[in-house]
Amino acid sequence: MSSLRIAVIGGGAAGFFGAITAAETYPDATVTIYEKSRQVLGKVRVSGGGRCNVTHACFDNRQFIKHYPRGERWLRPLLNQFDAQATVRWFESRGVALKTETDGRMFPTTDSSETIIHCLTRTADRLGVQIRTSCGIAALTPAEDGWTLQLQTGETLTADRVLVAVGGYPQSPSYGWLPPVSHPDVLVSPVPSLFTFNTPDNPLLALAGVSVPNALVSVQGTNQRQNGPLLITHWGFSGPAILRLSAWAARDLAGVDYRFTLRVQWLGDRTEAQIRDGFTLFRQQHPKKLVTSQNPFGLPGRLWDAFCAEASITETTRWSELPGKAQNRLIEKLTNSQFAVSGKSTFKDEFVTCGGIATGSLNPQTLESTTHPGLFFAGEVIDVDGITGGFNFQNAWTTGYIAGRHLGI
Repeated sequence: MSSLRIAVIGGGAAGFFGAITAAETYPDATVTIYEKSRQVLGKVRVSGGGRCNVTHACFDNRQFIKHYPRGERWLRPLLNQFDAQATVRWFESRGVALKTETDGRMFPTTDSSETIIHCLTRTADRLGVQIRTSCGIAALTPAEDGWTLQLQTGETLTADRVLVAVGGYPQSPSYGWLPPVSHPDVLVSPVPSLFTFNTPDNPLLALAGVSVPNALVSVQGTNQRQNGPLLITHWGFSGPAILRLSAWAARDLAGVDYRFTLRVQWLGDRTEAQIRDGFTLFRQQHPKKLVTSQNPFGLPGRLWDAFCAEASITETTRWSELPGKAQNRLIEKLTNSQFAVSGKSTFKDEFVTCGGIATGSLNPQTLESTTHPGLFFAGEVIDVDGITGGFNFQNAWTTGYIAGRHLGI
């Protein structure tokens, strides 16, 4: 009897983890990874600024899943099989030590994504996993004895089991090579997540590079709001607060074609009354100081200068002389700055897709398609996505592991 033939479509994190797990679980199987580009693990290579944010040091799965705008409930029981702690153990048992940074992100101690890539490729090679690059799939169709893979080169192959781990696609037609998935119960229309906001008329663009540690940002007219570090860029706004907002509001923002009003509260959730009290106290303690030279809240000097200029506060105005109207304008800037957003930009190479293969179309224990036996899915191609911080990689490790464990059943 010939050995089981397992085809893994996609040579990214989920594909490699699925292939490795399958090879370990079914040592007699022939496992082959098919990657459309010339290199495998491309996203691993560039993630985290080339350091690879492997996972997040949150080892309470009830808290961990709160970082997924979509797929939270579906992913929870899967984490019970393979979670962040299991990921750390997996890599450390193969000679890769991880470290935790102050924000919870975990990286290899080498600070190099090549460490992760070498671990995955070396392990796959040791297990006999075959890797074929420049092998895009033109069509995947059920056959009497398994699956037929039509490569974009014209070559035709067969497999008994198939794991699809191709990552996210930006548009629904891109899924057309798969068996029929156009039904909304199978394919959730994809839209981007984790992106920055373009504000071409923003008067603060000249301050590109300036950041504040804890701003509160929201989409006007919705209940979507996030807080955290905010970065002014040459094109608009970025930083963790913006990226989280783009993730949680991904469908809302796609629905308005990324044209909306962004509200920024530069001092987080401090109220107008708290800010006014802060001004009063500062005026009492530093009456002779120039308003533009020092501010009560530790905002970056260039940003404070811009706010003062917009509030018509001159460079010679002292705190004891600050007019009430000017102070009110300044408070309005701090608590209710509004910017017209007209478009988005990709956040480096760490964008993800909101949407994809519907979680309800998969067996929740095995990740096998409920309509196409022998077809499994893992990673970002499934309608699960997290915010930045290692959560999307953890989805890849978890789903790749679980699918890999069941590919031979």
